[in-house]
Amino acid sequence: MSALILTAALSYAQIALALAVCLATARLLRGKRAQDRVLALDAAYVATMLLLLVTAMRMGSGLFFEAAMIMAGIGFVSSLALAKFLLRGEVIE
Repeated sequence: MSALILTAALSYAQIALALAVCLATARLLRGKRAQDRVLALDAAYVATMLLLLVTAMRMGSGLFFEAAMIMAGIGFVSSLALAKFLLRGEVIE
């Protein structure tokens, strides 16, 4: 019984996270200001990273965990670079 509940919960999580990625991508494309687009990009990469983690739990594979870690690192650095660019207009001083 608990395996059935876990499978159903992971399936629901995958659907919800895929919907979150779609909504964040729509906001990314239709954002009025650059700050809106950066926030939508952050939300999209976090939801995608979580989708990878849920997929890894469902499939029992460790490769998705490594991909999620790489994605988290790249997303964090890109968020910092975009925030600095929006604040000062340049990335490298």
